[in-house]
Amino acid sequence: MSRDRPTPTRGPGPWRKQTTCCGPAQRAAGHLVEVGRGAGVTRREGSWVVNQTPTPRPDVLAPALDRAHDARALFDVLVAQGVRGEPATRAQALAVLRTADEDLLDLVAAAGRVRRHRFGRRVRLNYLVNLKSGLCPEDCTYCSQRLGSTAQVLKYSWLSAEDAVAAARAGIAGGARRVCLVASGRGPSDRDLTRVTAMVGGIKTEHPDVEVCACLGLLREGQAERLAAAGADAYNHNLNTSEAAYADICTTHEYADRVETVERARGAGLSSCSGLVAGMGESDEDLVEVAFALRALGADSVPVNFLVPFEGTPLAGTWDLTPQRCLRILAMVRFVCPTAELRLAAGREVHLRSLQPLALEIVSSIFLGDYLTSEGQAAQTDLDLLADGGFVVEGADGDGRATAAPGEHDATTVARGTGAASGENAVTVRRRGPGTSVAPNA
Repeated sequence: MSRDRPTPTRGPGPWRKQTTCCGPAQRAAGHLVEVGRGAGVTRREGSWVVNQTPTPRPDVLAPALDRAHDARALFDVLVAQGVRGEPATRAQALAVLRTADEDLLDLVAAAGRVRRHRFGRRVRLNYLVNLKSGLCPEDCTYCSQRLGSTAQVLKYSWLSAEDAVAAARAGIAGGARRVCLVASGRGPSDRDLTRVTAMVGGIKTEHPDVEVCACLGLLREGQAERLAAAGADAYNHNLNTSEAAYADICTTHEYADRVETVERARGAGLSSCSGLVAGMGESDEDLVEVAFALRALGADSVPVNFLVPFEGTPLAGTWDLTPQRCLRILAMVRFVCPTAELRLAAGREVHLRSLQPLALEIVSSIFLGDYLTSEGQAAQTDLDLLADGGFVVEGADGDGRATAAPGEHDATTVARGTGAASGENAVTVRRRGPGTSVAPNA
């Protein structure tokens, strides 16, 4: 048909047989052509039009199509790298943190593929024993035990070795396969180290197959070797945030001091456990940098904590995290550290809330029971959560489902304590377990 012929209108005859009505997608695309005319010709009123090779308008369809395609492509690449044990790049890690909400489930599934490749459906349970609570001389802004804190947390001096071993026993009965012995303070004195090595020896004598991790602050030369000789398996010392942001959360020691302690622990043959705290006002770039720093240090275990903003601390009232944000952070760390034991730690109950089961698809380790100064959900609730998700608790008998110990340590019968919530967001201060007369949550 010549281009100078008048445009036919609808009606019977051969023209109708040669034409096709456009569909909704073609109308939305906006690039409609008349049959027999060149591409891009503006549709005329009353004409029959067709777009056999639609070109989506960038401002209408392309962004959505490209985002979905790019997200899937990114996730496929991250899975392939993770399965090979290769870390994400910094650009990829930032893209994960900026994933759109509609791509979140695909992101969790991708991180879950990397997790299952190395850890299957196994979950390791860890149990914290707070050996000495409160009265710390350091000024870490996120910590309820910090210098100047008015948070109404438990304050007590060193537990006896017998009490520490008893507390560990409750957690082990609940299914824990790693016990974390934690004490507030800048770092241990020689006398403190003697106390802790006795506790390590007591736990190892009763439970030689259970790992013991110590967390005592900054280590001096030779102290890591003493812990290793006593039977300790690991040492925890978190980097918490990026080097660039560290001065914003602590002034009484430096980021380099923390790095040195992690290196000393590794040098003594201890497994290095080091992680981060999210939700302190850090940027995406800070989160990525601390994840890469942990990888560079060779951290075997990486606990990811979400800020618990206690009243009485400088970060009180800081509730910047959403459940979706928490999942993105966990996925980012999984892709940067694909072979590490990624641990879901403090703050999961108040920030992830009902999305905790999705987080379990990404991590391979959680804390059972309570934290240092705040209460976690009932231990049996955690065990039920794992069982419902089809996870296998490491070291459990039978079908792999651990159950809380019977009797006085059964988590379903442990009183919640009498402490009031710390602030309107219901952060529950720990009022049971070590340092109290109430049975622990394990």
